[in-house]
Amino acid sequence: MASLSNPNHTVPQDQRFLVLFDFDETIISENSDDVAVRLLPDQQLPAWLINSYREGQYHEFSAKILAYMADQGVTKESIQSAVEKIPPNPGLLDLFHYLQSHQHDFELVVVSDANTYFIETWLEHTGVRHLFRSIFTNPSYFDARGGLVLRPFHSHSCPRCPENMCKQAILREYLAAREQERGVGFQRVFYVGDGSNDVCPTQALGPQDTVFARRDYPMHRLLLEMQQSQSAKIKANMVPWVTGDDIVDCLEKMVKER
Repeated sequence: MASLSNPNHTVPQDQRFLVLFDFDETIISENSDDVAVRLLPDQQLPAWLINSYREGQYHEFSAKILAYMADQGVTKESIQSAVEKIPPNPGLLDLFHYLQSHQHDFELVVVSDANTYFIETWLEHTGVRHLFRSIFTNPSYFDARGGLVLRPFHSHSCPRCPENMCKQAILREYLAAREQERGVGFQRVFYVGDGSNDVCPTQALGPQDTVFARRDYPMHRLLLEMQQSQSAKIKANMVPWVTGDDIVDCLEKMVKER
């Protein structure tokens, strides 16, 4: 399990709001695994590796990709350089600037099925790592031969999520732990995501909370289907987003509410 706390996060623990971010295709503009694959000599995976993918086992598949990259001589330095060059989604740096200017209102966390090395590398290079109190993601490390090794974040009993990560379980545990530490819960929780694995944590949110679902991405489409279903409803408000500015507009209104 990799839950990385930020030792430089010194903001008083009185923030009213919690904001959780996915990483791939939410903070950054593409899937970080795809960026890594382009470092291969042929810039693509061989058919035997692609065909080894098992439905719902993307973590296992990612680990195989990283092992194959090591076999092909892809170095730590080239991976670091490629990850650092991934552009953020439009308006995300404006969103981080806004959140930095309101640190006493917002506590920030990353919850991602990527890995520690990719996320830490990108956040540090972009100069925003200090904004995040914790990062929940799959542990990764470079082995003796220079290959990036991937491990599962945790095990869980949720039937809807990949076996290595249930973001709802992470969110519920974090909310309980922070309420115990702070002596009070958050007034509102905001969740920013794009993918199908970002749907499960929305079930832990209440009517005072907001889900920011990237417009026309799997999370948005699945939540729309749930809203139209008679058997599955989400309690939180859903706000589709295209750029980080859409999220800033909504958060500004919340901050002004007292």
